Amino acid sequence: MFENCDNCDHAPIHSRRDFLSRLGMGFGALSLATLLHEDFLGSANAAPLLSPLAPKDPQFPAKAKRVIHIFASGAPSQVDTWDPKPALATYNGKTIGGRGVAMPSPFKFSPHGRSGIPVSEVFPNLANHVDDMAIIRSMHTDIPAHEIATVMMNTGSRQLARPCLGSWTVYGLGSDNQNMPGFISLRAGGGLPPGGTQNWGSAFLPGVYQGTSINTSAGSVTEMIQNIRNPYISEEEQRRQLDLIHQLNELHAQNLQKDAQLEARIEAYEIAFKMQSAASDAFDYRKEPQNVRDMYGESGQGKQMLIARRLLERGVRFVQVWAGGWDHHQDIETRLPERAREIDKPLSAFLTDLKRLGMLDSTLVLWGGEFGRQPTRDRNGNDNPGRDHNAKAFSVWMAGGGVKGGTVWGATDEFGGQAVDKPVHVHDLHATILGLLGFDHTRLTYRYNGRDFRLTETYGNVVKGIMA
Repeated sequence: MFENCDNCDHAPIHSRRDFLSRLGMGFGALSLATLLHEDFLGSANAAPLLSPLAPKDPQFPAKAKRVIHIFASGAPSQVDTWDPKPALATYNGKTIGGRGVAMPSPFKFSPHGRSGIPVSEVFPNLANHVDDMAIIRSMHTDIPAHEIATVMMNTGSRQLARPCLGSWTVYGLGSDNQNMPGFISLRAGGGLPPGGTQNWGSAFLPGVYQGTSINTSAGSVTEMIQNIRNPYISEEEQRRQLDLIHQLNELHAQNLQKDAQLEARIEAYEIAFKMQSAASDAFDYRKEPQNVRDMYGESGQGKQMLIARRLLERGVRFVQVWAGGWDHHQDIETRLPERAREIDKPLSAFLTDLKRLGMLDSTLVLWGGEFGRQPTRDRNGNDNPGRDHNAKAFSVWMAGGGVKGGTVWGATDEFGGQAVDKPVHVHDLHATILGLLGFDHTRLTYRYNGRDFRLTETYGNVVKGIMA
């Protein structure tokens, strides 16, 4: 079909991609897969198609049903947040271990909760939730460069584009809401984080599992999710066009090999079509009672966390919240508490809200950055010192589904510069997250280019000590 013809004055279209590209449909007009049922096609014999986002059972029972990853982009200093090191005060101004001049934390740590875990004064609200947290103080990664380490934290790879944690999660579990993407990444502002779209990409996994990136700094829902509605044709007309495209697409598929990129585009259009009504409700945080909005605060981060809770509440499987600004090479005494203040109240409110709704036990909450900081003065901040990058030690914490609260796992050396007790690599963290979701990380695989791939590659050990 669509061969050259002597009487045609237009260029031939040889592939389905060419044909669909030239048809010029609106964003919301290509909803196919699960929409092509009896009511849509008007056929009494048309069987509904199983959505690739349909909910799936994990490999073994697990408490965690959904995930939220608060990504503290920029690399928070562990010795100023979750890993107190009083020895730094003793060596203040002295060279330590060939690293440089020791710099004690300017912030006080105090024990909190029944567990008595010490928390920095920069997190006065989050400190109230320490009994729900498992704090891993012995994290380490490969390379202390923001782009490489950020992609590594999200995908487990520091070289090739690989599916991210969110994509693997949705691939394994599907989603509980077929009218929304299974994986949504919330960021503020127009710029991309280090590593760009790889951080929520599905790579060789089908495109339906990739994250949908939303700019929450926009003023309204329609600005957050641009082009979600077709302003030129009615829904009825869209459905007629969808019917035609489906028939032509299937006709072409009989003679051409399926195109993975085209199929991914169609899946994206399908979700976009469904989102025309579902997203308007989920992203409209103004529908929350005023007391709930006050609890989160009116900041941009507060809006993000409240939207995140609404998405999880509506069945979105994996939500990522970008909470950057932690790259403190200088003036850490002023800048770090300012950044901490932006997330402290909203994230504390989020944890409180999950408890109120009975969702914390089934929601896995992860907070952390891509690497840590040095326990010494940064070379670029002599007058108002900060800390340089450090791949050998950093802290993350988890709470909620399947996590043993009030737990501290692992330790760094006396200065906080290197993980020395029960070290946890990024691969180990990923293996543990999948374990909390009910998967053996060695068996959640996808065959591509003739071999089976997995999130943790040939690495990864589950940290069972933080599991309830």
